[in-house]
Amino acid sequence: MISINNRDRLIFALDVPDTGAARVLVEQLGNTVTFYKVGLELAMSPGYFELIDWLKARGKKVFVDVKLFDVPATVAAAVVRLDARDVDFITVHGNQGIMQAAADARKGRAKILAVTSLTSLDRGDMDDLGFDCDIDELVLSRARRALEAGCDGVVSSGLELARLRAEAPDTLITVTPGIRPVDNDTPPDDQKRVMTPTTAIAAGADYLVVGRPIRQASDPEAAAEAIQHEIADALAARR
Repeated sequence: MISINNRDRLIFALDVPDTGAARVLVEQLGNTVTFYKVGLELAMSPGYFELIDWLKARGKKVFVDVKLFDVPATVAAAVVRLDARDVDFITVHGNQGIMQAAADARKGRAKILAVTSLTSLDRGDMDDLGFDCDIDELVLSRARRALEAGCDGVVSSGLELARLRAEAPDTLITVTPGIRPVDNDTPPDDQKRVMTPTTAIAAGADYLVVGRPIRQASDPEAAAEAIQHEIADALAARR
């Protein structure tokens, strides 16, 4: 089994336009959040790597969610650069060669996570993309290939977690986006396959990625703390 500090299980998505706004949010959230996702939007902003260093200097964990997808040598080189910054998670997206190159390239703390199927995609989207299989079958196939390639875990919707957990080893890290608390009142967004924190933890999620329900709350710190309590209660019930 994976040993995880319960407070680290909540990953807050820093999906904001610039690093200045990101730092303000981090300061506002204080000790309620220990793990941050920095994704593509911030990667396109000046000061992205300085933000990563700033987070690490404050004892935070960093999930670099850039879904690396290129020829294996280029992906490997990118992983080496990110790994040198002591980041904790890096996402990759692609075939066996890409995933294996990423897994082989890291030498430090970084865990390599394979993206299975984006939570913004539903069955109709999969048909449009030419995937003639159920989403849960695709997720399982991607997870198997990720493990064979040496990846540490996967990013998966909570809707596929129960079956994934039934067939995958306990050492597989599962990171679940599209998390919405029961009392979520944020406007509808691009996430289609969503789940509550309690349900996701019960299904076997290790980490939950939450963005808008915290970021758009009138009191982000209180919203984050409420989710932390919900995660703790769900873990107690799962034991």
